[in-house]
Amino acid sequence: MRNVILVHGAFVDGSGWAGVHERLVAAGYQVTIAQNATRSLAEDVAAVRRLIALQDGPVTLVGHSYGGVVTTEAGVDPKVSALVYVAAFAPDRGESVDSLISDPPPGASVPPFLPMRDGYVLLDHDRFHASFAGDLPEARARFMADSQVPWGSGALSGTVGEPAWRTRPSWYLVAADDRMIPPLAQRAMAERAGATVVEAPGSHAIYVSRPEAVVEVIELAAATG
Repeated sequence: MRNVILVHGAFVDGSGWAGVHERLVAAGYQVTIAQNATRSLAEDVAAVRRLIALQDGPVTLVGHSYGGVVTTEAGVDPKVSALVYVAAFAPDRGESVDSLISDPPPGASVPPFLPMRDGYVLLDHDRFHASFAGDLPEARARFMADSQVPWGSGALSGTVGEPAWRTRPSWYLVAADDRMIPPLAQRAMAERAGATVVEAPGSHAIYVSRPEAVVEVIELAAATG
């Protein structure tokens, strides 16, 4: 499978995939990057399905963080042959981000959400670096904090219908130093999905800080999915 679609998560846009994109294109893949508004799950799933329809063959669908929810719902498309979760939510039927984060493991770090305003939430600017991008240079993390995309309540509460991982092979890259989605929760979701698990040191922004690790997992999925 040479077609890869990359789906970003909350608070960011698709530009964070630049390092992954560069490596995949150099290896001969046809790469498309979704630009989701992250206002509602339904809207984001529709956007990804439009991209899937444009592909000329089987697709490896890759989601980071909240993007994992989008790929779980959109991945039932017949063209999707493999799923890759990168420090991502992998919900089951009827689950949402809200339900998955409602009961964090004891002692786990909790994302520094600011109070929701007008149906959108952001991360505390001063805690963004440590929580989201701890292994990135301070200047890069500050730019990401300054350019945050508000996350809509319809994306947080959007529930999955039929999870694609029930009918598609999946791979999961656990970010061992993640302070947004606890690694323990990542491992549990990966195990439930029956995913092939790869673990690497890295923050929640592992797709930015360690693109080579992400590409290795994508290539495994594309070769065997």
